[in-house]
Parts: sequence; C-alpha cells; structure tokens
Amino acid sequence: MITPSARTFSFGALLVLLAPLLAAAQPARPNVIYIMADELGFYEPGFMGGKNIQTPHLDRMAAEGMRFNHLFAGSSVCAPTRCTFLTGKHSGHSSVRSNGGGTPLRADETTIAAMLKPLGYATGGFGKWGCGGRDSTGVPEKHGFDVFLGYYDQVHAHTYYPPYLIRNSEEVPLAGNRGGSRGQTYAHYVIHDAAVKFIRDHAKAPFFAYLPYTPPHGNFDIPDTDAAWALYKDKPWPEPARRYAAMVTMMDRQIGEIFALLKELGLDDNTLVFFSGDNGGNDYFKSAEFPRGIHLANKHPQTGVEYRGTKGTLYEGGLRIPFLARWPGKIAPGTVSDFLGYFPDLMPTIAAVTGATAPAGIDGVSLLPTLIGEQAAGRKQAQHDYLYWEINNWTALRQGNWRIVRPKADAPWELYDLARDPSEAQSVAADHPAVLARLTALAASAREPAREGTFASTARHERDRRAKFGKQDEAEASELQPKGKAKGKANKQAQNK
Repeated sequence: MITPSARTFSFGALLVLLAPLLAAAQPARPNVIYIMADELGFYEPGFMGGKNIQTPHLDRMAAEGMRFNHLFAGSSVCAPTRCTFLTGKHSGHSSVRSNGGGTPLRADETTIAAMLKPLGYATGGFGKWGCGGRDSTGVPEKHGFDVFLGYYDQVHAHTYYPPYLIRNSEEVPLAGNRGGSRGQTYAHYVIHDAAVKFIRDHAKAPFFAYLPYTPPHGNFDIPDTDAAWALYKDKPWPEPARRYAAMVTMMDRQIGEIFALLKELGLDDNTLVFFSGDNGGNDYFKSAEFPRGIHLANKHPQTGVEYRGTKGTLYEGGLRIPFLARWPGKIAPGTVSDFLGYFPDLMPTIAAVTGATAPAGIDGVSLLPTLIGEQAAGRKQAQHDYLYWEINNWTALRQGNWRIVRPKADAPWELYDLARDPSEAQSVAADHPAVLARLTALAASAREPAREGTFASTARHERDRRAKFGKQDEAEASELQPKGKAKGKANKQAQNK
C-alpha cells in the first residue's frame, strides 16, 4: 500500500528529475542589444544612400534585417532623447527635458533595464548616460542596470581623453589622459571592450546590453593608429570632416565585432539587435559648395530632397535618425517599414519581445507586429494618433502627414503637409484653420509640467563636468573656460550637445 507521504515524495522526486528537461523545453528568453550612435545623420550611413562614409557592417545589418524610414528620435538633443527611450514617455511627459547634462530621472521611474530585471536579465550599459549625474536619483545603477560604464554627465562626454570614466558611480582612471584632445587612452575603446566583455560574460543568461556609444559626437578625435583613419586621412575635406567619417567607420567595425561575437557564442538567432542615431544630424562642415554639410546628414544624396532643420530644432531634420532592427529567423531580411513611430515605442516593443510587463502610463506602442509580422505576433500593429515633441520652448506634433511646429512659445504655429512638402518649406496654416485647430489642441493636451529628479550632492557631478578639461579643481577649470561673450556662446552650444 502506498501511503500519502510516499505519493508526495514520489511526485516531488519526479519533479526534481524532470526539472532539467522542462527547463530545456522552455525557449530561452531573447537577448536584446540596443546600439545608439551619438549624432549620426539620417542620410550618412551607406544603407541610407550615403556616399562619403563606409559602413559595411551596418549595411549588412540592413540587408539581413529591417530598415525603418520614419522611426524618429524622442527629442532633438542628447539627454531628453535618451530619457524618452529609457522610459517609454514622450517629451511632454518625461522628466528629463533640458539638456544641461546631468538632469536626473526621478527615483520612481521605471526604465527598460528595471523592467527586465524581474525576468532574470543581466543588464549593462556602456557609453553616454545623460539622465542623472553622480549622487542623483537618476544614476543607472538605481534604474535597473547591473553595470554602467562611461559618462554619466554629457559634458564629461565632450572628451575622448578624460582622466577617468564612471562605473556604477565610481571613477575608473584612464592612464595618461588630460581632457580635451590630450591623452594616451582613447575612452571609446575602453567602453566598447567593456560592452563586448559584458556580452561574453552573460552568454548563458538573457541579457540587455544598452550601448549609447559616443562617436561620432565631437570632439572629432580618433587615434591616428586606428585603421579607419587610414581610409579618410587623404580625403579632400577639412580634417574634422575626415575624422568624423573615420569615427563612424570605426564604430561600424566595432558593431561588426559584436555580430561576430554573437555568432561565436551561438546567440545570433536569439538576439534582437537595434541600431539607431540618437537625434537629428547637424549640417557639419558647411561651405558654399556644401550648404547642408559635406556628409549631407539631412539631404537625400540621390534626389536632393532636404529635411529642414538640424539637431536642436524640432523640424524633421532635428528628429530623423537612421534606424535598423535585426533578428535572424524572426525579422525577414531586407525589409523596409514605413511605420510612423519614435523612441517611446522601444520600451513596449522590448516588453513584448521578452515577456516583460511595460509600466502603465507610457506613450509608446509595441513594434513587434511590424518586426515579425502580424500573424506571428498574434495581433495587428497599433498606430499612433499623433507624435509629440518639446524642447527649449520648441513644440512639434505630427499626425499622419500633417505636422505643426512652433519654434518658440510666443511664435505663431506653422502647419505643413508633408505629403506635398516634405522639406517644410511653406506653412499652410492660413489655408487649413480646422486642421491647425485640431492639432494645436492635441499639443496642448499632450504635455504636463516636467518633474525632474534630485541630487543629494552636486560635488561629484560638477567634478565630472570639469573632467572635460582634465582633472583640475574648480579654480583651474575656470581658467580653461571661454571668457566673456565667447563663454556665453560656448555655454549655449553646450546646451545643444
């Protein structure tokens, strides 16, 4: 006779024996890698038609995955756009709307990393954070990241030769560096090597790797020993334009290294990789011959159609970014999507991919039906009613092909029909008062006052900002700052970086 206790023991023992088999039968949660280039222009990479800069690995990524034509940045400058990506909120609801460098996330905000932690994901970030300086409520290790190595403050990130980087709020010295363009240890190499190590170290567990890489943002520095520099050093362009191009190709090579690593580790088919810019490109290296810049960030290299504006503005040129997604076996190769979306969509997309639960109250919609097909996703692709942006007294809203822009708070609204006027050359506000009224009402309802995080102390945050010039104390750093009117201009420029 089998007693109840014997039956219980037998069932428990059976579960122990079957556990490895049951675990093996469960599909592994997919890994997610998000690579964000700092300031790469819409038309600069080869897969977007660019002719000046070599991007063979990104071109292959486009051929093996999906290219988005209308997936926009969350803002037109660095810190706010990262906040919209991390939190799924557009810039009318996000906490980080200024671009001073260290404005913090609030302590109660959920990021993509924090969303994934309950599922057992290892979470790492490598590059430029921009959503909270040291000793603030916004540091990455308080928002779900096991490790973040790079720059917490974006002013710190204005040098590739800082005396130190930051890892989980502690300084990591870089030998021989004195800030600016002076030094022996190229910080981006250190950051990339750490990202590669993170992926390798977590090959047997699901991971989220967030790589907001700093190139090609200025300073336009790359070691002369880097193989990418040899490709451009003799081009008939100003040296900064040559170094900018080399930095993009260097980053492209490193992205190729990540794809090679995924294949080596047997992770290629179970890893969704995204690549994008962070905000619209600048008309860098302008001249009479090239009024939109040598590398044509916002001018179609074949048709000549231009997108108005640049980084820092809320015209299309300030928000258009190159955007790719690759997931072998899930995303059909060589596909192109015209889905109209933006950075807030990444949080719900990653939630859908991984089985996580996105927080309530976000502004994004999941792109999963677009990525893998509506049949595989089990639902139709949701669409936005509108997209909304604000920064530095600018406001913009897009609904389908209609787009409104207000360059400052007391300026009249401009209205553009992008189907007829993709360059936003002629406002038609006077011709379509009903459309204008509808969109401006949406813009008014789309925002709430910003609620920023806080600092316990700003001492280390200010130290990091001074590290742009080297490890000087406050008095020494002030001697390196521009004086008088030049200082004011420099500070204004820094706000757009």
